[in-house]
Amino acid sequence: MSSLVSHWSIPVAELLRHPGTRREVDLSGDLGDIRVTASRVRPAVEIQVGGTIKSLDNVTVEFRGTVRAPWDGECRRCLGPAEGDLTVDVHELFERAPESEDIYPLLADRLDLEPLARDALYLELPQAPLCKADCQGLCPECGADRNTVDCGHAVDELDPRWDALRELGEKN
Repeated sequence: MSSLVSHWSIPVAELLRHPGTRREVDLSGDLGDIRVTASRVRPAVEIQVGGTIKSLDNVTVEFRGTVRAPWDGECRRCLGPAEGDLTVDVHELFERAPESEDIYPLLADRLDLEPLARDALYLELPQAPLCKADCQGLCPECGADRNTVDCGHAVDELDPRWDALRELGEKN
């Protein structure tokens, strides 16, 4: 095997020879810059992948586990820093010659968890992150951060252009 094998790659030939067997895995490392709109997992941040590999037959293995990573970004309301931790539960199949795009390939009897971890993080990164759930945002009049200062400008609770939709909702 080449010395260029990723540390995210796990040999599974022995598991494939013995259907029903399991192996626990616990890996961590860097996946580079993973970015979705206003949030990202930075390069050089440690991403953890752990779980169980189970051989289903001589061509298919199942991975069940979690992917964990810290993320940061820009708050959609106040434009300040936002951050958090992602924990993504994953359950995926790997096959020697997958016929579906929903199944990851086994290459040379190795299961590569890098694409799985990357996909899980892309799907779970917040597209509109908040610094906190009750962020007040910026004042539309003067631009002051309402989380830190009361600028005295009134806040219209609801835009009157949405009245017709609000009335529809009240009828139901």
